[in-house]
Amino acid sequence: MSDEVGLPEAVSMAIGGMVGGGIFAVLGVVAGAAGTLAWAAFVVAGALAACAGYSLLRLNSLCESPRSPVGYVGKFTDNTTLSGVVGWTFVFGYVGTMAMYAYAFGGYFVELTGVSTVASVSIQPFVSALTVAAFVGLNVFGAHASGRAEDLLVGLKVAILLLFGLGGVAYGATHGGLGFGLSNFGIGPLVAAAVSFVAFEGWELLLFDQENIADPRETVRKAIYISIAGATALYILVALVTTNLAGIDAIQQHAETALAVAAQPFLGQAGYVLISVAALFSTGSAINATLFSSARLSKRLVADDLLPSRLRDESTDEPIRPLLTLGVLAAGFAFLGSLDAISSFASLAFISIFGGLSLLAFRERENLQTTVIPAVGTVGALGSAVALLWHLFDAERGTFWTVLALAVVVVGVEVLYFERETIADEVQSAERRVENEL
Repeated sequence: MSDEVGLPEAVSMAIGGMVGGGIFAVLGVVAGAAGTLAWAAFVVAGALAACAGYSLLRLNSLCESPRSPVGYVGKFTDNTTLSGVVGWTFVFGYVGTMAMYAYAFGGYFVELTGVSTVASVSIQPFVSALTVAAFVGLNVFGAHASGRAEDLLVGLKVAILLLFGLGGVAYGATHGGLGFGLSNFGIGPLVAAAVSFVAFEGWELLLFDQENIADPRETVRKAIYISIAGATALYILVALVTTNLAGIDAIQQHAETALAVAAQPFLGQAGYVLISVAALFSTGSAINATLFSSARLSKRLVADDLLPSRLRDESTDEPIRPLLTLGVLAAGFAFLGSLDAISSFASLAFISIFGGLSLLAFRERENLQTTVIPAVGTVGALGSAVALLWHLFDAERGTFWTVLALAVVVVGVEVLYFERETIADEVQSAERRVENEL
């Protein structure tokens, strides 16, 4: 029992999953869409995350024993293909998330070192890809933080962000105050909420690891609600300070390093370095944690025949092949993609997952205490997806086509895999018909 995770560790894991690198990577993109109302975008996204959390927890409570979100789909729809599609979408969402962290790591590394090009070639894509490769190597050799070490790491990251946020509020109060931008309210925060949704992924990882948690139903329930509320409050504080002190123009020019730019007015160059180092530390830690968790999720999906058997490692219990596959995909995405495309794709993946699971909970409404929350989660997710795609089509046409192409490829690969036997039968039937006609 002593090895089981309790409530403090569970909260730490969930907050670490969300705050680990998301706020450093995505805030610049969110502020670019919502301006000084970026804080409102995090309110909306946090509310939708809470709706999804309620929905998943209710589905979990309806199972005889705790299951993963992929297991909910299998149990309540009795559809293996749909369950597999959800599992694959989780995996691709985590790939996008790791790429986003790696991209932000590269941005902060370049700014901190002052070396942006070598032989007139930008080094940021190479730094991002090599960072993923380094953490793949660490995980392949079995290096990962212990529970207590992770508690310390998460506490340090949160402490630095609180220092930044509270220090910024104090500075702003003595220099004319901080503006909430309410006069500029419009569709911007709704679009930005969709983009920022990826900053709220991470709490669901507790549901994949319930066998290692003491009193899992109660502990996971409390930890998810506490972590979503805490992350939302922290994001609001950081967004409010960043948009006021850095200015929207500066944020748009330095989207990857927006927090470090905002720290300079009240912490000077030391603050810039502190936030930059914290960002490198946080995004690197987030890559490692996400890689570790997603590789083990992939291993479970392989065992359930929901991922190709070629990813199975017969000679070891460690998920070496999933680690290498996920690492190659994340590194390639970080190397070739833009921050807007990567963050939008990752957000769209998790919007789809959490919206779909909220819909699944709504279908089981006769067993729920309330149907309003799953309904809000479902409609909110659908509205967020539409708003995100509309914004990209209207303002960032190239990013729109990139995200759409990625989504089509992902769905296409999923369909081809899960319908491979049906497709093979159809092809064989067509070949026989051709042979008979000849």
